Amino acid sequence: MDENKDKKAEELEEELTPQEEQREQEQEQEQEQESASAEENEEEGKQDAADAPAEEEERDPLEVAKEKIAELNDKYIRKVAEFDNYRKRTLKEKTELILNGGEKTITKILPIIDDMERAIANGEKTDDVATLREGMDLIYKKFLKILEGEGVELIATVGEDFNTDYHEAIAMVPGMGDDKKGKVIDCVQTGYTLNGKVIRYAKVAVGQ
Repeated sequence: MDENKDKKAEELEEELTPQEEQREQEQEQEQEQESASAEENEEEGKQDAADAPAEEEERDPLEVAKEKIAELNDKYIRKVAEFDNYRKRTLKEKTELILNGGEKTITKILPIIDDMERAIANGEKTDDVATLREGMDLIYKKFLKILEGEGVELIATVGEDFNTDYHEAIAMVPGMGDDKKGKVIDCVQTGYTLNGKVIRYAKVAVGQ
């Protein structure tokens, strides 16, 4: 019985051996193909790397420099043109601002002129001084309100400490007492500021 078993085992080994050899041959062929493909890719990469510098070396350095100069010159001309257009535009806007900068304010003042014309016309038709005075007072207050809207303010004077930043002394009044010394006693001409800047000093009389 043992001898029969050994014979069968030997027969199985003999049957498996050719299959294993075939598999080994197939694996060896696959490895050879992979190795050949890798070498081919490596050669192509080297060839591409070698061709790239060759193509760059083929270009004339002088031509490359000329192209660069032409490109920079074109950019320079465009920038100069843009700046010239900007300069002309700002100059035009500045000129218009100088010529027509007061248009908004003048437009607001025109109704005051209309009121004055009507007051003059009505003054010729009546002798009522109180009515004329009231009309003039209303026009005056309306005008001050328009000026305030444009940033114009009256400089405070009477009773205020004399301040050379806002006041111009045109007279010194002696004998006014210690409480009036250095104080504005009277305003001869009203002063004004525009957005905080003095545009006309107030002419005043100061106690001494």
